[in-house]
Amino acid sequence: MFQAKTHTVEDSIVSIGQPHVRPIVRGKANAPVEFGAKVSASLVNGYAFIDKLAWDAYNEETRLIPAVERYRECYGHYPKAVLADKIYRNRQNLAYCKERGIRLSGPRLGRPPKETDKAVLRQERADVSMRNAIEGKFGEGKLGYGLDRVMVRLKDSSETVIAMSFFCMNLSRRLRVLLRLLQFIVKQMFFGCPAVNFGLFE
Repeated sequence: MFQAKTHTVEDSIVSIGQPHVRPIVRGKANAPVEFGAKVSASLVNGYAFIDKLAWDAYNEETRLIPAVERYRECYGHYPKAVLADKIYRNRQNLAYCKERGIRLSGPRLGRPPKETDKAVLRQERADVSMRNAIEGKFGEGKLGYGLDRVMVRLKDSSETVIAMSFFCMNLSRRLRVLLRLLQFIVKQMFFGCPAVNFGLFE
């Protein structure tokens, strides 16, 4: 810094014990700068998948297309809709989704129209309420699976702990589905209850 007459150093060490940890400017009121891993995740039928885990700041909007392509590789088709935060609604992502017949949630770019179709407003509200599930999944990971208390020191160990947290959340989800199936079978066998969807086909 002295020789180059600058005030910044790329990849400067902020933690001697964990040199891989980088400061990430988030702009939040209580914590404008955060330290730790940055995770982009997607939610499919209640199961959370890590799309990108990095220690450096990156632009989230570039992660939509790789996430959608990975979905196609896993399930053999594109999703009908992508319920994403407004940061993902740039021109490139909108054009990409439109070409493939994917509905990308959120308002259109530019000035909002004076009159909006009521059906469009209902769809936007439904998308917002459904998108809350991914925010809730991060809250579940922090409160119940230690995502906000990663105590290991090494980079690889930290990434393993984060991945295991998501694995345990998905395992818990799977067990809940299996228990509902068992409950359904028991009620059918012993009580002759009518067929009811217990969340098996979400």
